[in-house]
Amino acid sequence: MSPQEITKGPDFILLAAVGTALVLGVMILSSASAMLSQVKYHDSYYLLCHQLLFGILPGLVGGLLVYMIPISLVRKFAPFLLLLAIGLLILVFVPGFGFAAGGAQRWIHLGFATIQPAEILKLSFIVYLASWLASRIDGAAKVAKNAKNEFQNTLAAFVLVVAMIGGLLLKQPDMSTFGIVALTACAMYFLAGTPLKHIFLIVFAGLAGLAILVFSASYRLDRLTSWMSPESDPMGKGFQSGQAMISVGSGGIFGQGFGASSQKYAFLPELIGDSIFAPYAHELGFAGGVILVGIFMIFAWRGFLIARASRSKFEYLTACGIVFWIVVQAMVNISSTVRIVPLTGIPLPFISYGGTAIIMELVAVGLLLNISRHGRDAAGTSK
Repeated sequence: MSPQEITKGPDFILLAAVGTALVLGVMILSSASAMLSQVKYHDSYYLLCHQLLFGILPGLVGGLLVYMIPISLVRKFAPFLLLLAIGLLILVFVPGFGFAAGGAQRWIHLGFATIQPAEILKLSFIVYLASWLASRIDGAAKVAKNAKNEFQNTLAAFVLVVAMIGGLLLKQPDMSTFGIVALTACAMYFLAGTPLKHIFLIVFAGLAGLAILVFSASYRLDRLTSWMSPESDPMGKGFQSGQAMISVGSGGIFGQGFGASSQKYAFLPELIGDSIFAPYAHELGFAGGVILVGIFMIFAWRGFLIARASRSKFEYLTACGIVFWIVVQAMVNISSTVRIVPLTGIPLPFISYGGTAIIMELVAVGLLLNISRHGRDAAGTSK
């Protein structure tokens, strides 16, 4: 079958996967947040309503707007979006604007709500990097005799931009977000067709930098040691990891039933945020966990098909970046909850409580669906 332009609508399979994830997220949040909402706000549905009104609703509106606008306009404003995100990251440290919680300086207070600039940065940086890499690689291809120098200049600029963003994120500190941003950036750099030796240099430098960061801060080292031997301090450093495992393990095959998780009674820190997969697995069991992982696998499958069928290098890299970000972040979050990797402190996409995060995730989905409606039918199927 010859490639055909698809303009009838979005990828409905991907749309259905995201919609299912949102429904599951609302369900588990309504259960897991009830006790905390009642104790803190005297309203069992306060946090759920806040997520709906200041997270999911504006996210759906933003996703619809991004779906409707021309892709060329998104690319045109890519540098301004990144500058805005960096400006907000800097504003976090300005007295009167930014505020700290739990030892981290990551939020800006708007009065009626808060925003987390690091979440805005994720999508802004993906769009900017896709635009920049597409331009640089196309430029190198047109001038073959200067391709080597062009690639070297691209590598130097790439490392500089990632390092600058990393400095702002680590200052908060937010190493987990920097890890996701850096991994996504490296994946996009590789997919842009850059020389393989550049990838080896980046991987080596990244591993060395990771080791330095882990051993330079005691709390990061504590996360590593508590992951390796949580039983050594079950009521201290290993408490969150241990409680998460208890919650997941007690869910069994089919779970204890919706609303039955005992972790809502504040046994588990970050219950509705980074650790939300624990009460999810407790209530919906192994089967529910498999369904959720399956949703993210469907997201990856359809997302990479969209990337493959895209019309330009910019659309291809943007789609790949969005899919890599969402799926890797989800897998890292779930893996840390079941102690496959150390605790990371990043939210579970479409599920965790957090307005800025879910807004940007839904806007990213809108952009991905925008790319899908103009793409070629790379899979040989109709939409």
